[in-house]
This record gives sequence, structure tokens and C-alpha cells, in this order.
Amino acid sequence: MRLVLLGAPGSGKGTQAELLKATLGVPHVSTGDLLRAAVKAGTPLGLKAKAVMEAGQLVSDDIVLAMLEERLAQPDAKAGFILDGYPRNVAQCAALEKLLERIGQSLEVAIKLDVPSELIVERIAGRAAAQGRKDDTPETVRERLRVYAEQTEPVAAHFAEIGKLVVVNGVGELAEVSARIIAALPRA
Repeated sequence: MRLVLLGAPGSGKGTQAELLKATLGVPHVSTGDLLRAAVKAGTPLGLKAKAVMEAGQLVSDDIVLAMLEERLAQPDAKAGFILDGYPRNVAQCAALEKLLERIGQSLEVAIKLDVPSELIVERIAGRAAAQGRKDDTPETVRERLRVYAEQTEPVAAHFAEIGKLVVVNGVGELAEVSARIIAALPRA
């Protein structure tokens, strides 16, 4: 199974990906985790990313895509993967499609976790308070949601246009949401 998990920050993508990887027998591939691991390991791409981040800039799509290509070439990803955090914009959708074509794979489905914005604000603010983080105030979370709607929401529209999008209710107990995702997956 090759799938992309979409959803606003705090919608539960990472949590659900971790739960689904055992069920589906495919790795959870988070671009954020890839970046952090490459920087920590000092790989050539990690060193490039580190220099960009230390300059206060966003890591380029080319670097992220190269890391993603390296990861998808690993043996455990041959049977599939769960992508979390990529693509974040329509240009990245096109880059992902070209990458998958180049490596002889195709995306089967994009699952969008649908969670109301105010519930996301509550979730993230609650998580921030529990972890002692002061940067996730309701105001900053609302701004992140605004940016998500502006920049990343068109990704869902792209996947809908090509017939790959399934929207799943992301509200409820973890097991309930996982069951909804599994029920929404295409059958072989």
C-alpha cells in the first residue's frame, strides 16, 4: 500500500501513520523525521539541509525530494509506504508523482483526516500545556491553520482531481479513526 496522509497540523497524521504501519506492513515515512535523521547522521544531504536551516531558511524541495527518494529506495519501502508531511503544495505533488514514476511505483490513495479547526486548536494547546511548550498558543495554532489552508489545502484538491482522495473523519478515539482509514483504503 502506497498512501499519503493529509490533514492540518494536529489532525493526527503522525499518530495514525504510526498505528497503521504495523497493520499495513509498510514504513511510516515522515519528511520531518528524514531531515532530522540526515542532519544528525551528517549525510551529504543532511549537511546541505543543516546549512540551509542554520541560515534560517526552509530546506528546498530538491533536498527533501532527494531524501525521500533515498528512503523509498530502501528494501522495507518496496511493498509500500505511508507518507506524512509530504507533499505540502501542488508543486511537491508533481515532484512526488515524477519520483514514483521514476522508481516504478504509484500512489494508491491520499487520505485526508478531517478535523474541525477549533478541535485542532484545543488538541495542540492541550498538548503544549502538557509538554510545557509555550510556542503553541491558540493564536499561533490558528495562524498555522491559516497557512495550511492557503498552502496545503490545494494538495487535497489535486488528489481529488486525479481520483486519489478519500476524506476520513479524524474525530474520535484513535482506534475508531484507524478503522475508518483502513475501511477507506482501496482493495487490491
